[in-house]
Amino acid sequence: MGNPWEIVRNDVSYPVKFYGKVVIGSDGKKHWIGGENIKAIAYDVPIPGYKTKSTINLRLWSTKVPSEDFDLSAFNAGQHAKASEAHQNAEKICYILYPGDESMEGKILRLKQQYTLCSASLQDIIACFERRSGNSVNWEEFPTKVAVQMNDTHPTLCIPELMRILIDVKGLTWNKAWKITQRTMAYTNHTVLPEALEKWSLELMQKLLPRHVEIIEMIDDELINLIILENGTEDLVLLEKKLKDMRILDNVDYPESVQKLFYKPEEETLKETESVLKSLSRHCC
Repeated sequence: MGNPWEIVRNDVSYPVKFYGKVVIGSDGKKHWIGGENIKAIAYDVPIPGYKTKSTINLRLWSTKVPSEDFDLSAFNAGQHAKASEAHQNAEKICYILYPGDESMEGKILRLKQQYTLCSASLQDIIACFERRSGNSVNWEEFPTKVAVQMNDTHPTLCIPELMRILIDVKGLTWNKAWKITQRTMAYTNHTVLPEALEKWSLELMQKLLPRHVEIIEMIDDELINLIILENGTEDLVLLEKKLKDMRILDNVDYPESVQKLFYKPEEETLKETESVLKSLSRHCC
C-alpha cells in the first residue's frame, strides 16, 4: 500500500552516474563520461512539530532510469530479464538501507547507495541555493547559508562530490572550491576505534567513481602537505607515524617529494654502508 505520508515529487529529480571514465575535453577541463546513469527522484515526508504550528520537510530519494533505457528489442526477443536489467539495477539501490557488504555485489550496492544519497542531496541543496540567490549567485556565501553535517563515515562522499560539482559543473577553481567545502562540511565521529571506521577498496572506488578518486587523491596530497607544514621535518619518525595515521589513502605510496624525506637514494645508502664497513675494518684489525 505504500506510505501515505510520502509525497512523490516527480518535478524534483537529479542525475547520478557510476562507472565510466574521466577525460580532458577541448576546453581543458575534466569530464566524467560514459558509464551507468540513473535518476534520483525526491519523496517528501512532512514532520510536524510537537504542540507547534511548524512543519518541516524530510526529503528522501528513490532511484529509477529513464523509460528509454528499457531494451524493447531484447524484450521482444524473449529476453525479459535483460530488457529490464537497467531498471532493476537502479531500483534495488533503495530497496534496503545499508545492504550487507560481505560479497563484492553487496559492497558495490552499498557504495552506490551511499553515493546516490550524497549526490542527490547535494545537488538539491545547490539548486535551492541558486534558486534563492536569483541572478547573482555568490559562491562565497554558500557556507553561510548551508551546513552539511556528516553523521559518521557513511556520507563522507559528500566532500569529493561537492568538490566535483563546484569544479566540474559550476566552474570554480580548486582552491576556491576547497575553501568553500571546508567551511560547509562538518563531521560527527561515533567511535575512537580505527577498525570501526568504514574503508573502501581503492580498486572498487576507481571502478565505480573514477572522478572522485582523482579528487580524493588531491585532497590527500593537501592533507599530507599540511601535516608536514604543521609538524616540521626534525623528527622524521614521529612525522611518518602521523602521516600514516592521518592521511586518507592507506597502503598507497607517498608523493615523490615526500618519499625523499624518508627514503634515501640507493647511492647514498651504499656510500653510508661502505663508510661504516671501512670504519669497522679499521677497528677490528
